[in-house]
Amino acid sequence: MSALLKDTILEIFKNSRGILATDATEDTMDKRMSDVGIVPTPELRVRFREILLTTPGISEFIGGVILNDEIISSETSGGISFVELLSQQGIKVGIKVDRKTHDFANFPGEKIAEGLDGLRDRFKKYKDLGASFSKFRAVIRIGEGIPTQACIESNAEVLARYAALSQESEIVPIVEPEVVMDGSHPMERCMQVTSAVLQNVFFYLQKHRVDISGMILKSNMILPGKDSGMDVSDKEVAITTLEVLKRKVPEILPVVVFLSGGQSPVSATSRLNEMAKIGGFPWKISFSYERALEGPSLEIWKGLESNVDLARNEFLKRARLNSLALAGRYDLQMERDNS
Repeated sequence: MSALLKDTILEIFKNSRGILATDATEDTMDKRMSDVGIVPTPELRVRFREILLTTPGISEFIGGVILNDEIISSETSGGISFVELLSQQGIKVGIKVDRKTHDFANFPGEKIAEGLDGLRDRFKKYKDLGASFSKFRAVIRIGEGIPTQACIESNAEVLARYAALSQESEIVPIVEPEVVMDGSHPMERCMQVTSAVLQNVFFYLQKHRVDISGMILKSNMILPGKDSGMDVSDKEVAITTLEVLKRKVPEILPVVVFLSGGQSPVSATSRLNEMAKIGGFPWKISFSYERALEGPSLEIWKGLESNVDLARNEFLKRARLNSLALAGRYDLQMERDNS
């Protein structure tokens, strides 16, 4: 494995740090802004990221930030590029390189990840801009008769081809095969599907000669569908998630990061904490959260400069609590602490 890839991974996750994924597409961020009463504009999308990434002290808890094409090429109001802003804080810069998911032809209800066309040249550009890691997301839906094996295998191979190109450019790949929470399926069904997805993903990664020791897996937790009506404890989620990962994820993998994927910020933190308390896994675990880290701050900010300090305080709090969770030191009482 390239020493550069190894050093990047070590630097991101040292001292119980994790990743902020502030890489939502323009359309998605506009919707989230509208949902909290903000009239979205390109300027406000950039401003929100500036508020988060200029929060004093975040580098203690955040070791990497995933940006999108809009933000990686933008500057703060002070004229500093976001890449330089992060680099000055000792935070590694990541870039989302997938081109969203699209309908999978001949397979109703299923999606295929796209974004491989021209990716080698795009990696050269991102490398020049200062990116040291990347992310590519595939989406697997659970429903009547889905996912099909064709969908699982096709997405797994796309992820493997992406990871190979990323490592070729000496950029650490984050491979994200997300089994989404949408649906009414029980927890057991999520467990079955996630197991099958991970088995296929690592098969194709090895087939495409990806160095598993030089990549990061971004995984969903094992959860019932959000419309299932099932109530499961955070400890049960932790136990089941680790059970699947221990069976399907090679020990040589350095890090598994979790996505928050529709969970509340408190649940995402608490479940991470329960996994850390269980321990006994061969890889490091961490977080790569978007909404669970920045969602509460967006709701507080509401596009008003008078709310900037409150939004930053909330962001720093969520980053700190997730860092504590990585050491199994989080407690619900901390949610009531405004410090």
